[in-house]
Amino acid sequence: MSLLEDSMTECVMLNKQSVPDGYGGIITSWTNGAEFSAAIRFDTSMQARIGEQQGVTSLYTIITKKKITLEYHDVIKRVSDGKIFRITSDGDDKHTPETAALDMREVSAEEWELPHE
Repeated sequence: MSLLEDSMTECVMLNKQSVPDGYGGIITSWTNGAEFSAAIRFDTSMQARIGEQQGVTSLYTIITKKKITLEYHDVIKRVSDGKIFRITSDGDDKHTPETAALDMREVSAEEWELPHE
């Protein structure tokens, strides 16, 4: 087992569902979707710290296997502590080549709270 695989933790996709409330409004709920493993790392680089002071909130890097493609604005939950992340980059942008022995795909994310509607 590699160090990357050792650092992975269980996560779950959160699916947004909107339904009419019967009074002309909408009720939004979030349900658990597919489960997968990911390594989630808080970015403490100098560039991230400067960005945070300027209002940028993409402070996490999430690494999955290549077969998992997280897309911009996907919402995931880390099972161990229930922390929620919103993906802020496109999963097709950073991944190892098909011929590489290392099997990984990388996205950036921000810590997020589910909106209450």
